Amino acid sequence: MTTDGALARLIRSSADRTAAAAAEACDLCAAPVPDGHPHLYDTGQDEVRCVCGPCSVLFAQGGAGGGQCRLVPRRRIRLPRVDTAVLGVPVGLVFFVPRVDGAVTAQGPSPAGAMRWEVDAAAWQRLAGTCPQLASVEPEVEALLVNTVHGLDHHWIVPIDDCYRMVALVRREWRGLSGGGRVWPAVERFFEDLTERP
Repeated sequence: MTTDGALARLIRSSADRTAAAAAEACDLCAAPVPDGHPHLYDTGQDEVRCVCGPCSVLFAQGGAGGGQCRLVPRRRIRLPRVDTAVLGVPVGLVFFVPRVDGAVTAQGPSPAGAMRWEVDAAAWQRLAGTCPQLASVEPEVEALLVNTVHGLDHHWIVPIDDCYRMVALVRREWRGLSGGGRVWPAVERFFEDLTERP
């Protein structure tokens, strides 16, 4: 299972922000949606869907959709340094998503989209024991987002749509075999622009 569907949607919507904002519509009722609109995460399709405010109310607290579609939270929490090396993923730009069944996946961006690895669930539980905020990560729809590339030290709990935006950014800006000169400054700007939200 890949995140290509969600990735394709975010690449399309970020290609031209002005035109996309005018054209975006709720995936449920087709009403126009503004910038900053809510998202649903479809666990069956592994895809992020745009939703208007009124439709999003249907999915608050696990409402409609039989549990397959879940409202993506908006909170962002900047964490102190988290020792993710214990999770065994040798990548500096990665996000970790706990699943409802207790599994944990790690996903990292690449020129072709997101790469995915399974993470030892017991190792995740041990890490959560050293950083209590990780125990509050909502399965499927929130993630631990990490960037330690080029000496940076970013650790965030973010909504899953932020992670997909980051993957889309890397895919869009990557040039050649090593990424070129645009991708890493763009990733640094992405992290600089993250703001904490309750």
